Amino acid sequence: MTGALLAAIVSPALPARADGADAAPRLDRADPDGAWAGYSVGRSATEDTDRSGPQPRGPGVAGMDVSGHQGAVDWPRAFADGARFAYVKATEGIGFTSDSYPQQYEGSRAAGMIRGAYHFGLPDSSTGAEQAHYFVDHGGGWVPDGRTLPGALDIESNPYGDECYGLSPEQMSGWIADFSGTYQARTGRFPTIYTTTRWWDQCTGANPDFAANNPLWLARFAPEMGPLPAGWDYQAIWQFNNTGVFPGDQNTFNGDPGQLERFAM
Repeated sequence: MTGALLAAIVSPALPARADGADAAPRLDRADPDGAWAGYSVGRSATEDTDRSGPQPRGPGVAGMDVSGHQGAVDWPRAFADGARFAYVKATEGIGFTSDSYPQQYEGSRAAGMIRGAYHFGLPDSSTGAEQAHYFVDHGGGWVPDGRTLPGALDIESNPYGDECYGLSPEQMSGWIADFSGTYQARTGRFPTIYTTTRWWDQCTGANPDFAANNPLWLARFAPEMGPLPAGWDYQAIWQFNNTGVFPGDQNTFNGDPGQLERFAM
């Protein structure tokens, strides 16, 4: 993808929070729908969330992301309302697949959207390679049909325990690299990385190395993106709210419709 249509300023690493400060509430491991992209953004009071202004406006392509928490989605209505792409949760850790994935993944394409799948990573439960294989084997693959987005790794605050999953920044970076490299070997594409600036800079030690290969899907519920995670000069997608005209979360692709199609190829 060429050029950034939504400007962003890269900043130094953000300081870590005090233990427990502003932490997102823990999720129930027995929840049949598990975690979702933005669980820790929409349920905590951090620099990732700023409701003080209006929703963003400007250039870009409107899109959305959903999980089992949205159930069966009315995709023709979402398309009529302006959504042109969607990310759909497929898997979490190993052993979890979303029951809503088939309707959401196939329904979004049938309605005319470009769509892709995402995986909620749990780095404390198994290796990055194991989770990448599980993701690809359960709906997270990629094909060069011009309608499929590269699979996305959702890596954010731990829904079930220690924010950084008990890993050091070096261990976390190694886990993400293991997932990314395995996904690329299986599909020919590097995965998109979904994260927040605060979590990334804290839990990877502001590692800039992934920006060279992995598109950024930035999560910040605010009228402006703010600083990007270390290494990235621009985002591919910005998740800017968890409520709006579309079911699930509201997103903007950083480009025009032609660039979105090329991003999928």
